[in-house]
Amino acid sequence: MANMLEKTGSRILTVDLEEWFHLLDHDATRTEAEWEKFEVRIYENTGRLLRLLEETGSSATFFVIGWIARTYPDLVKRIAEKYPVGSHTENHQLIWQQTPEQFREDLRSSIHRLEDITGKRVDAFRAPGFSIRPSEAWAFEILAEEGIAVDSSIFPAHASHGGWPGFPSEKPVLVQGDGFTIKEFPITMKRFAGRSFVFSGGGYFRLCPYPLLRRWTREHPDYSISYIHPRDLDPGQPMVPGLSLVRQFKSYYGLAGAEDKLRRYLTEFPSVDLRSAEQSVDWTRTEVITL
Repeated sequence: MANMLEKTGSRILTVDLEEWFHLLDHDATRTEAEWEKFEVRIYENTGRLLRLLEETGSSATFFVIGWIARTYPDLVKRIAEKYPVGSHTENHQLIWQQTPEQFREDLRSSIHRLEDITGKRVDAFRAPGFSIRPSEAWAFEILAEEGIAVDSSIFPAHASHGGWPGFPSEKPVLVQGDGFTIKEFPITMKRFAGRSFVFSGGGYFRLCPYPLLRRWTREHPDYSISYIHPRDLDPGQPMVPGLSLVRQFKSYYGLAGAEDKLRRYLTEFPSVDLRSAEQSVDWTRTEVITL
């Protein structure tokens, strides 16, 4: 069945709150032992995002790594005073590299940490690298059992670290299993030349020329969701060691103009957070996907 958001809830912004070195599946940045060697840039970069939200009258949901919350609790408290906070796992590891038991422990730790710091319930989640694939559908049951009601982990195409090609919907849906239901907000895709690709998130946002970004956003008047990382707005960040030329391009191209580009985008398309969007969806008319 068709589903629609009210006009005020059609443009959604999410932030994956990570440090500049939180690149996935890379030996030099894989674990906490490596993270502690790098300089701190999270305050300055998050400040850029917070100023843009304030300037443009936009809101966003911040998906926070538990390690970030543990290391910089003052920053997370500051964010939570104005914007909803969700879990981005405790240690920023790909779901398909974990057992269900490991994932549950990691998720539970991140939720408890964020709730202790913010004093607010945490019921939203995003998997690092959109790493819930069809083979990791078991993660939805664990999410529900640990109190997650809203998810935005589905990338309805191939992705570098995950993706779910052929996912039945590119609009908000209900994902149901044995005794649970989760509200899913998939990443917005653009179909072109028989392929699907993202245009309004992370490196894709930096790569996409603004006229195309504007046009394709307008082609999704009922629902679009963007995601950004603080590092996407930081042209002064160092080069992560050991990256291939391809990953260097993906991680660093377009940084210099990204802040102005995002300001222009949010001025033209003021965005809301997932909590507001959830309240704008008529869930009685949404498609139900049964796992």
